[in-house]
Amino acid sequence: MLPLLLAAALAAPPETNVVIRNAAIHDGSGEKPVVGDVHIVGDRVKAVGKVGKVDGAKEIDGTGLVVCPGFIDLHTHCDSGVQAKSTRANKNYVTQGCTTVVTGNCGSGPVDVAAYFKKLDEQGIGTNVIHLATHNSIREQAMGNENRKPTSDEQKKMEELVDKAMADGAWGLSTGLIYNPGTYSETEEIIGLAKAAAKHKGIYASHIRDESTGLLVAIDEAIRIGKESGCPVHISHIKASGKAAHGTSGKAVAAIEAARKKGQTVTADQYPYIASSTSLKATVVPSRYREGGTKEYVARFDDPVVGPKLKADIEKALDGRAGGKTIQIARYSPNTKWNGKTIAAIAEAEKKEPIDIVLEIEKNGGAQIVNFGMTEEDVRVYMKQPWVATASDGGVQTPGDTVPHPRSYGTFPRKIGLYAIEDKVVTLEQAIRSSSGLPADILKLSDRGYLKAGNFADVVVFDPKAYRDTATFDKPHQYAAGVKWVFVNGVAAVEDGKHQPDAMGGKALRHGK
Repeated sequence: MLPLLLAAALAAPPETNVVIRNAAIHDGSGEKPVVGDVHIVGDRVKAVGKVGKVDGAKEIDGTGLVVCPGFIDLHTHCDSGVQAKSTRANKNYVTQGCTTVVTGNCGSGPVDVAAYFKKLDEQGIGTNVIHLATHNSIREQAMGNENRKPTSDEQKKMEELVDKAMADGAWGLSTGLIYNPGTYSETEEIIGLAKAAAKHKGIYASHIRDESTGLLVAIDEAIRIGKESGCPVHISHIKASGKAAHGTSGKAVAAIEAARKKGQTVTADQYPYIASSTSLKATVVPSRYREGGTKEYVARFDDPVVGPKLKADIEKALDGRAGGKTIQIARYSPNTKWNGKTIAAIAEAEKKEPIDIVLEIEKNGGAQIVNFGMTEEDVRVYMKQPWVATASDGGVQTPGDTVPHPRSYGTFPRKIGLYAIEDKVVTLEQAIRSSSGLPADILKLSDRGYLKAGNFADVVVFDPKAYRDTATFDKPHQYAAGVKWVFVNGVAAVEDGKHQPDAMGGKALRHGK
């Protein structure tokens, strides 16, 4: 037995022993930085401040660089990407300095949390993963894609699935109330499920029911769900979308502040862009037409009674989006030449009407789109709030013929490099806090998000002069610049500016474990 143990020890990589010297230390608290050293041993931060000579340690010269906690992305759709062998390293997030991603957002993703985490544990992952119980997926499992209230038995089954997800390590309940089938749920249904999450001290994270003219009503609903269930409320990718809603960010902030002053925990996250991204269906097709399966959905377009009404409603939705000028195709598999072009531009080139392009896309499997629906002013109002974290709403991406939203590659360097360092909309320490300490507080992560001795060594070192997003709406498949080192649980995922594709330092993080 001894030779086998000796062989295993010899094969194991040496334990990390690194000292980062003379860097500007941003600890994640939002306090002013101090110049000093950070010592990493194994998977933990050993010391922060002044570190003497350490025998055998690798020395990194941090002069002129920033060292801070690894960024925690509260809202991603990395669920499938981190499970695939070819993309489990999560390169587009690691190269931003992101060390933890939250999956299960907008109510969709794996329902069986134990099986999901087991797979991540067995195959290895490049970033840590936190998961939420997924309302849409749970509802579909319990009662299909039906536009009705659940029966008492179906409600009970959904609550049991939430309870099991939480017991298996989920961190809360997630809803996506513009998506099927969760869009058909009433508030009382969600309160019941949130109570199941609250029993395990979980949060309620929501893509609220309306981010446009119904924004304030939707925020009120989320606050009510939190109040009646006992869950802290977290509003996902807060925005004011659509021309009719522009300028309402101040009222949204006031509504959340009012709840917070009454003692309720209400927070939010945002991505620092004026465009959103989702399916074309969710953007222009009203939910009442989306019930049932794909075959039933497609048949409605040619139904002699429903079809004309459906077409008229889509045209109305397009009118509110400049006739399709603000909707850009991100991914449409049947015709990749349309990727990166707007509905209006495609219609003009094809000598058709925008509605005709939408109908063709929806009858052939649908498309992912980028929707330019926000204003810079509203983005900046939300960004300045101390309870708004930075989150991408992106997913695992690899370069290809798609034209996705650039947020999957550039959220964190855009917030920190552009909005803090260049434009000074927020301070650098505030921008870093919104990406590290604040999301850790929202999740109640006790040993990550802050750069202090004893915490897990999720650590980023970047050059403030070079740390910028390079991904654009026209050319999104471009990795962030300026990150020098990224440690995930002490494992170097970025080393001297180079991504390490075989570095699988991430862990599935189980709530309450």
